[in-house]
Amino acid sequence: MKTLIRSNPGVYLFVGTPLYPLYLRALGAKVGPGTVILSGQIPVCTDLLTIGAGTVIRRESSFHCYRAQAGRIEIGTVTLGRDVFVGEMAVLDIDTSMGDGAQLGHTSSLHRGQSVPVGERWHGSPARRTDTSYVRIAPARCGRLRRATSAALTLIGTLFLYAPLLEAGLGLLFLGVSSLVEVLVPGVKSGAGALTVRGLAIVALAFSVVLFFGATLLGLLAAGTVPRVLRVFIKPDTVYPLYGFHHAVHRVIAGLGRQRFFGVLFGDSSYIVNYLQWLGCRLSPVVQTGSNFGCEVATSNPFLTSIGSGTMIADGLNVINDEVSSTSFRVSRAAIGPRNFLGNYVNYPAGGRTAENCLLAIKAMVPLDGKVREGVGLLGSPPIEIPRSVERDSRYDHLRTGEALARGLAAKNRFNLRTIGIFLLTRWLGVFLVVLIDLAAIEFFEGMFANAAMALLFALSPVVAAVYYAIVEGCFEKLSPPPPSICSIYDSRFWWVERVWKLHPINFFHLFDGTPFLPLLWRLIGVRMGKRVFDDGVYISEPTLTTFGDECVLNHQSLIQCESQEDGTFKSGRTEIGAGCTIGVGAFVHYGVTMGDGSVLAADSFLMKGEYVPPHAWWGGNPAREM
Repeated sequence: MKTLIRSNPGVYLFVGTPLYPLYLRALGAKVGPGTVILSGQIPVCTDLLTIGAGTVIRRESSFHCYRAQAGRIEIGTVTLGRDVFVGEMAVLDIDTSMGDGAQLGHTSSLHRGQSVPVGERWHGSPARRTDTSYVRIAPARCGRLRRATSAALTLIGTLFLYAPLLEAGLGLLFLGVSSLVEVLVPGVKSGAGALTVRGLAIVALAFSVVLFFGATLLGLLAAGTVPRVLRVFIKPDTVYPLYGFHHAVHRVIAGLGRQRFFGVLFGDSSYIVNYLQWLGCRLSPVVQTGSNFGCEVATSNPFLTSIGSGTMIADGLNVINDEVSSTSFRVSRAAIGPRNFLGNYVNYPAGGRTAENCLLAIKAMVPLDGKVREGVGLLGSPPIEIPRSVERDSRYDHLRTGEALARGLAAKNRFNLRTIGIFLLTRWLGVFLVVLIDLAAIEFFEGMFANAAMALLFALSPVVAAVYYAIVEGCFEKLSPPPPSICSIYDSRFWWVERVWKLHPINFFHLFDGTPFLPLLWRLIGVRMGKRVFDDGVYISEPTLTTFGDECVLNHQSLIQCESQEDGTFKSGRTEIGAGCTIGVGAFVHYGVTMGDGSVLAADSFLMKGEYVPPHAWWGGNPAREM
């Protein structure tokens, strides 16, 4: 059920539209009218899901209605009342509920059994009561006719515009490439059943080159030009009704500003700055470090995103320029101050109360009220103040200025260019393999069993792609030197680490979430996996530094990161997860961590570097502690 639901590409076209609640109702969920669901985390046990009228669920929020725990699958209800608000990247564990008019903030979670009373506002992980309001936008007129019209146009566009154009475009492209190959390479015949094995390989090679590199160039061109044309139709701080022309324009701008491929392509290098400026982000004056941003950078409106000089940002930055109610939306400027450092997976909303020289730790909640923080660090959700930096972090400061910086940056740029070339080459070869298998399915099978053979080969192509990408990263893991325990970002050993990050095939692994095949793929890369590990979609940043014992349970969106990169200093350490451990949905485990046998880390928790969790203990929270 889970695999069928999540592997349906059409579903993701419906997310954020009035069609999506109808789709969930068709799967058995009880969804009231006027709900707005922006999260692409598709729920699975939908008959246990209840969402009241007028409720808003923001992007990447998790409400699956199941979890894996200590060798079993547990299912439970998620119940949201009327006019509820669920913030960005929130996690709703099983058996949780929110009363009418309740709010749950960004970077927050409800653990099993928690219930937000009617009209109350909660935030944090696990959530607790707060006075902060996360709904700061006036309603607008958005009636049933507008929603019905939007749903009809979305469905018509999907069935009669997007799908036919995609199919016809690929067909015409294939015919054009085949005709060109037939002219340029003697002996190659095009047409159904006419290709030899050699001709098939040549056509697949040419078609994959045109398809992959053509799509890359067109996507890059569209990302920098289409939003510039459309931005004139959206005025900052102006309230617009949902599902009209302005909302469609906003969705296009936000979609192009959240493309992951180009973040991976240019991230962890000097060229990510140029890409973000191409999108429209305000970054000048830029203090170039060669690692200003990681590979995951997303913004809802690049033209309303400002990042101050000298700021460095790790992976997973999510800039929230838009505010949404059940009937309206508006976009506003989000400004991150100068000389900041932002750790992994920070959601930065418009109106965030931070200024200069701040450190935002991993998964830290950005405050929306109170004093403006400056010259401090923020840790946890809800955040607490900590020192901006520690003494040992300054040992490589001499490499960040003058001639030493110029030499180090030039060498890093050369290495990163080669890494980008390797990334493009390996990704293209993966596309070539898939195209080759799919063309073979079309060309070489006729007669009674042709359809069965074609279906088998089509099903085989994503398996081959996943194995291929796992082998590629595994080979580069073996070629690269061991990650250093601490070094400057201008150390060549760190550049090898960045290269391996870029080659992670995580997007190709999700088809195997929750199956026995996913641990096998991780073993190909170099992770030490015990027996009978249940992996429902973990991300492992440093495979060779990560060890799992027998019968571990790794929930969806969990993350093991055996390194950090703070203010230009790279640190890493081995993390060991004992036998029978459980890591909850959306939980984050840092480097140098040891979890004893049978211990549990609750959903959406952040287990800090160097922590030791005793055997059979239950930890949770952000930062995590014994519960």
